[in-house]
Amino acid sequence: MRIVSGIQPTGNLHLGNYLGAIRNWARLQEQVGKAGGDCFFFLADLHAISMPHDARGLANATREIAAAVIACGIDADRSVLFNQAQVPSHAELQWLLNGTARMGWLNRMTQFKDKSGKNREGASAALFTYPVLQAADVLLYQTTHVPVGEDQKQHLELARDIAQKFNNDYCSEDAPLFTLPEPMIPPEAARIMSLRDGTAKMSKSDPSDMSRINLSDDPDTMMKKVKKAKTDPEPLPSEPAGLEGRPEALNLVSIYAALTDTSVAGVLAEFGGEGFGKFKAALGELLVEHLGPVTARFNELKRDVEQIDAILARGAARAREAAAPTLSGAYQALGFLR
Repeated sequence: MRIVSGIQPTGNLHLGNYLGAIRNWARLQEQVGKAGGDCFFFLADLHAISMPHDARGLANATREIAAAVIACGIDADRSVLFNQAQVPSHAELQWLLNGTARMGWLNRMTQFKDKSGKNREGASAALFTYPVLQAADVLLYQTTHVPVGEDQKQHLELARDIAQKFNNDYCSEDAPLFTLPEPMIPPEAARIMSLRDGTAKMSKSDPSDMSRINLSDDPDTMMKKVKKAKTDPEPLPSEPAGLEGRPEALNLVSIYAALTDTSVAGVLAEFGGEGFGKFKAALGELLVEHLGPVTARFNELKRDVEQIDAILARGAARAREAAAPTLSGAYQALGFLR
């Protein structure tokens, strides 16, 4: 089994990023390692230029994501951790696969429609073709399984279509070049909402810092933000149906459930009938206990730029070595003189 998964570099990481994506990498490392497989985790900085981005801040954002995933338990000796820009094979294979991908396939990608909005003519070509780069990301390493949520299933299906067509067009039936990756559906990630508005996702772009728990927050700040989180005057219900129409209450209960790996129903069985004073205190203590070590390690690593750069450089060297046979095979199959 070989797992490949990537995450775009964004600054100001918060609890939603941690529970929604980063924590799952550490769990995959344990599961796949026990099964004798490999994990390749990459920071998708090449994908970042498909949308307007802060060029001056991209390198630091990449380092910050690296610090976060290491703080969350990724061991760079057990997994291959790198950023795309240090492995040119990703961009090379994307170009080679552009000859196999079809405009009709890309036109059906719903994320391009969502991200380009009404100004499709003004969107970058990179935004239109980034699903082909995603295909290169996984096909390059003969990936067997890719963790995908609902929003990425379509892109993995595209990667499989590209791989199958390439194998059919340029390889013999008994010696296909690309492995067709299978989807791996992770446990459903909690949808973490703003502490100030239970109908809006927790976001780094929210002007209010009180709306989110940052991975860099110290224990006192975490506790303060939880205690000041927006709620309603009613006590917690004893069953999930009682949270209908109460988005802020549902959000806090969902955070507690995600941190303890239990269900909303399980949390309500413990706290049903209690007021938010008691529940917020318990949630704050849980956050500090759970995130405290992660935050301390994260803040330590962020300050050690040389260590982060060295880890990413070592991971990139391992990734380039692993990618070389597939990239060479693609050039050969297409008939290039090299």
